[in-house]
Amino acid sequence: AVVSTQSTGIGPPGSGKSTYCRAMAFHLRNVIKRPVVIVNLDPANEQPPYTADVNVQDLVEVDEVMERLHLGPNGAIIFCMEYIESHIDQLKELVVGKGAYVIFDCPGQVELYIHQSSFRNIVGHIAKWNIQLCVVSLVDSHYCADPSKFISVLLTSLSSMLHLELPHINVLSKIDLLSKMGPIDFQLNFYTEVLDLSYLLEKLDERVCGRQFVRLNSALVGLVEDYNLVSFYPLDVQEVSCLHRLCKAIDKANGYVYGEIEERTVLGLSQSVSTLEDNSEFDRSLQYQGT
Repeated sequence: AVVSTQSTGIGPPGSGKSTYCRAMAFHLRNVIKRPVVIVNLDPANEQPPYTADVNVQDLVEVDEVMERLHLGPNGAIIFCMEYIESHIDQLKELVVGKGAYVIFDCPGQVELYIHQSSFRNIVGHIAKWNIQLCVVSLVDSHYCADPSKFISVLLTSLSSMLHLELPHINVLSKIDLLSKMGPIDFQLNFYTEVLDLSYLLEKLDERVCGRQFVRLNSALVGLVEDYNLVSFYPLDVQEVSCLHRLCKAIDKANGYVYGEIEERTVLGLSQSVSTLEDNSEFDRSLQYQGT
């Protein structure tokens, strides 16, 4: 049997999912030399920054649902995902048999990934098609500049990991823009590796936030640390090194097996990236440090 492998890009609106899908597809096709199919699974994404090989809007469109059923944007998205779930065989006909690595670009409604069941059921069906899935969950790195927002990101990431029950890679996107967001309190690896979060709580001022707010964040931090599951990969889509490290993590998570030619390409690229690391010219994002 032929086993396909896929990555599924999820995350809140504005986190850079579609930009990631375009960049990763370009990296796989032109650097790794791997055939790629992009599936636009977002019925509201009418103008993605890539050419979709499969477009779910051929099955259902948000604008049409809003007009016919008099629903708002969020309600229409949920209806669309429920429609896709009930017509999963039509999606299967569009996706299966492409003979390529498939990247899904998914909607930006966070509720789909933390408590609503339709998306979880959809990826559950896809997994039964003899396909190995890995979720790539993106969040904007600017949340690092606000301790309480970063704690919320941690909780959301943990919730989606537990809800979807799939191999999961968390990503801090737009890392190249982090320096423009203002200073962060710690070095970047504090946020990517999710180190001792008690230091983050110290940045919450009770005089400004209130004692109850600080206690709430303390409880959330305890929950995240108890599970000890969340960490992040930094991503600058313009950096080949970032894309390569992320690609290797995804391949490891979903058990992708390299072909002979692709293996030589990946090995050569890995050696190049290692050389750059040794020369301290690698990964500009790690230069960002807190004050």
